[in-house]
Amino acid sequence: DGIPVIRRAEMLAELMRLKYGIAVAGSHGKTTTTSLVAEVLAAGGLDPTVLVGGRALTTGANAILGRGEYLVAEADESDGSFLQLVPAIAVVTNMDLEHVDYYPDLAALRAAFAVFLAKVPFYGACILCGDDPEVRALIPGLDRKVITYGLNPGADVRGVPDDERAMSATVLVGEREMGRLQLRLAGRHNLSNALAAVAVGMELGVPFGQTAQALAGFAGVGRRYEDRGEHGGVLVVDDYGHHPTELAATLRVARTSGRRVVVLFQPHRFTRTRHFHAQFAAALAAADHVGLLPVYAASEEPLVGVDSGLIAGAMARLGFAAVDLLEGADAIDRWLDDRLEPGDLLVTLGAGDIGRRVAGICGHLDGRSDR
Repeated sequence: DGIPVIRRAEMLAELMRLKYGIAVAGSHGKTTTTSLVAEVLAAGGLDPTVLVGGRALTTGANAILGRGEYLVAEADESDGSFLQLVPAIAVVTNMDLEHVDYYPDLAALRAAFAVFLAKVPFYGACILCGDDPEVRALIPGLDRKVITYGLNPGADVRGVPDDERAMSATVLVGEREMGRLQLRLAGRHNLSNALAAVAVGMELGVPFGQTAQALAGFAGVGRRYEDRGEHGGVLVVDDYGHHPTELAATLRVARTSGRRVVVLFQPHRFTRTRHFHAQFAAALAAADHVGLLPVYAASEEPLVGVDSGLIAGAMARLGFAAVDLLEGADAIDRWLDDRLEPGDLLVTLGAGDIGRRVAGICGHLDGRSDR
């Protein structure tokens, strides 16, 4: 009754006009990076307002109302609505063909990100992942201040990890050693996300020591390689990954655990499953055993011939036989009993309702150990 209904991006754009906006965009890592940037600004005493697409484990919230002049927000490219934002600082973590229901090809995605970065005002900055070739390719077209970050030589803000888990690293700005980063998050992708936050902190004058302290205390984001504890001798980790690149990054971290890695994956959207089934198969082949749930439709109608069997078939063609197709909750319980051994690592993956099933899975494994 006369109550205006406003799309998230439109409201975010209005809020950003009133603040110094920092928008974090990219195909993967947005939520974690936005949360890391927010932690750094808070540690620097800048008291930012924060709007993020997930629940930060340190605060338990996905939104924080700050009293400072800064607004840190996750910019969602999935439907092009991020083009309504005009941030003073734009961060781009990576670019990967995704949301194939909206972007017909990589060229369309590239064009959208180019427009997003062109909106940064003359006094602002584009903070870009120099490790991503697609992001690097945007730099020649920009006439704004650009700061690159990453693990490769040549990045303005560079991290040199101590080992494959990349939870500790030396940070260099140009040739100058700034100090050490110690993270609670594993994986080179998370070190890269942390370096984006270092770069934003530098741009806004936050001393490196305060930045490093903030990043060391960051516990992560809900459903981003979230440790759900040991249940019946099985370590359970839950992750929102729903694109082949995300699955590959998650399983690279899982493989450093020294445990047998068992994956329960729920594909998300029929269009994505049709487009990426071969890439999903290649990523999942890094596991020791895989259970596939039916495709979670989200808002889509089913597509003829598109189901989890497409991924299983592609895995079989790769010579990977340790895969099961699962239908229904009973099938999950039986599969857990058949496939999991004490000492295993179970990774639940997907952007659908699988996240809501994890508590039940943990309960089932606990009950199994009581028998």
